[in-house]
Amino acid sequence: MLVVVVRTLILYLIVVFIMRIMGKRQIGQLQPFELVIAIMISELAALPMQDIGIPLINGIIPILTLLFAQITLSFIGLKNPHVRAIICGRPTILIQNGKINEAQLRKEMYSLNDLLEQLRIKDIQNIADVEFALLETNGQLSVIPKSQKRPVTPQDLNISTQYEGLSMDIIIDGDISYENLKLANLDINWLKDTLSKFGINNPKDVLFASLDSEGNLYYQVKERGNK
Repeated sequence: MLVVVVRTLILYLIVVFIMRIMGKRQIGQLQPFELVIAIMISELAALPMQDIGIPLINGIIPILTLLFAQITLSFIGLKNPHVRAIICGRPTILIQNGKINEAQLRKEMYSLNDLLEQLRIKDIQNIADVEFALLETNGQLSVIPKSQKRPVTPQDLNISTQYEGLSMDIIIDGDISYENLKLANLDINWLKDTLSKFGINNPKDVLFASLDSEGNLYYQVKERGNK
């Protein structure tokens, strides 16, 4: 039993490490060749877990080989757009100027029901409102509404807006991020003084606190039972 546990943990760590190297993308964002490699890696890792008669190295070597193949293909695709087009394909225009491209639908085996469902998810109720709808290489549908149907922006109204940067997490579940405090050119004394103004004497009582680009502190204290 201990052997099974150890083998499982080793393979788990290897697979997590490999998936981390492959990049931060969800399953739905993977290119076809990346999805195939992910499935094959999971199958190769499962076999030595189920059968302890299979040497562990027989699972590790093919997994590392697939990782090498994935990195190689990705590198070639970055350097050569033509090779990337062969490996990953090109986006397909399914709707152009409010008209459905039936030939491309049949080619991609994409049904009208699938198309209408994806448009509804994008809050598009009328195909006539769509300038372009493209089926991306990862299977997601990108929709560009006609200019008259797009939401109004401050630029359209000639309204100037202030810069909005990323907020910084200062406290998460009572733990202070000293690194983010330093990036904001602040220190623990400033944090304690600011919290004390809100009647909070101990940062451990704070569930979450963040600092926006204008220096405003947002905070939420823990519920009494969770302190």
